[in-house]
Amino acid sequence: MATPKNIICIWYDRDAEEAAHFYASVFPDSEVKAVHHAPSDYPSGKAGDVLTVDFTVAGIPCMGLNGGPAFKHSEAFSFQIATEDQEETDRYWSAIVGNGGKESACGWCKDKWGINWQITPRALTEALAAGGAEAKRAFEAMMEMGKIDVAKIEAARRG
Repeated sequence: MATPKNIICIWYDRDAEEAAHFYASVFPDSEVKAVHHAPSDYPSGKAGDVLTVDFTVAGIPCMGLNGGPAFKHSEAFSFQIATEDQEETDRYWSAIVGNGGKESACGWCKDKWGINWQITPRALTEALAAGGAEAKRAFEAMMEMGKIDVAKIEAARRG
């Protein structure tokens, strides 16, 4: 299989393999494809340590790099996962937050490795795309939420 031309590289301290297996267990169309070990010592590890992990998250090719603690994650990078309903929203939110993650605002949460996730119901995306007063009401409702409540977004759409 050919390597994709563009791969998202995500820096981890030491847990790239654990993170990749977690993502593969939570999201459909996700898998761990390969684990590569360092051929020699490097600044944050030893020969034989897991250096990189090739995996996909919801069909997106990624590489986890165990680069050490030098660089931290921020909200400037996130995965946005579109959900079909409240059940799917709750499932992903609970998986991330319940596995050592943290809740945030407006559908955002952070996993235990510091990666940010937007768990975004399509009902919200569609409401915002509608524009006008409908979008304004949905947006204002969203601004009061942590995890997105689909019923409240739909009620806000209707006014």
